[in-house]
Amino acid sequence: MEAAFVPVADGIQMLDTGLAGQAELNAVYLLTGDEPTLVESGPAADAPRVVAALERRGLGPQDLAHVVVTHIHLDHAGGAGVLLQRFTAADVWVHERGAPHLEDPGRLVASTARTYGEARMRTFFGTPSPVAPDRIRTVADRDVIALGRRSLEVMHTPGHASHHVALVDDVTGGVFTGEAVGSHLPWVDVYRPALPPPEVDVEAALTSIDRIRDRATTLLTSHFGPVADAAEGCDRAAERVRAWSETVRRLSAATEDVEVITAALRAQAAAEHLADAGEAIDLERYDALGSIRMNAAGLERYWRKRHEAEQAGTDGAQTQTGSDGPQAS
Repeated sequence: MEAAFVPVADGIQMLDTGLAGQAELNAVYLLTGDEPTLVESGPAADAPRVVAALERRGLGPQDLAHVVVTHIHLDHAGGAGVLLQRFTAADVWVHERGAPHLEDPGRLVASTARTYGEARMRTFFGTPSPVAPDRIRTVADRDVIALGRRSLEVMHTPGHASHHVALVDDVTGGVFTGEAVGSHLPWVDVYRPALPPPEVDVEAALTSIDRIRDRATTLLTSHFGPVADAAEGCDRAAERVRAWSETVRRLSAATEDVEVITAALRAQAAAEHLADAGEAIDLERYDALGSIRMNAAGLERYWRKRHEAEQAGTDGAQTQTGSDGPQAS
């Protein structure tokens, strides 16, 4: 069956990119109007599906005006370079800290390969194409991206990644959340955090969720789809961040063995997801969104760095940019 954009709000349509061959894992959004705009590109592996769906909507090479990404991880922005090759009038908008990784995705690809394995990474995400510097537009907190008769206000929402932004649509009040609220699996009504190394920051993640709660009428999540009750969605996302973070904080006081921490977090996730969904769910299906092990590794690193900072007599604040580049999901 051909992929198609479906309406989800006034002037907003959503496409399932088919990430990792699965349905309802990854979404991109089309803002229709006089300056058609794509929010998120999806991964390079899914770019042909996105291009075909845009063309079926009647958008030719000169018709797509903008691509706006919440962050540069491969499932959100990996396809931007491919899309811009087809849609030659479009620029891509990204937080200023993420722009270098669109121009040269080498470090990002290498980091993602270390996490997923080379073959698995290529299967999930494909190979991103560089974006020409003159087609990259950078934004920061509170900037407004004008899209003709509507606009997107930029909210810097770190926690998942230091360069992450959410986007407030001025027409609907909906907020494109990227992964600031983690993932919501709509068919089982399950929330799960997205806290990968090396940039996870628990306090920043919770603050970002609070900011989104204050602004959003609807959550327009990348993983996956709209959440009509924004306040409830933010509350549940924050509760799950706190629960996973506390488990890893407690365990990391006794061990740095990520496999031990992963096993405990996996058991906790299975119990939580069973309570959410009323039935057991396949945890492995969601590895393309960031596995439980990835969350365990990110949170273990976070708490170890916090402990080291406290031992050194600092206030524990951190900006975890890491030397190995950002992760993929």
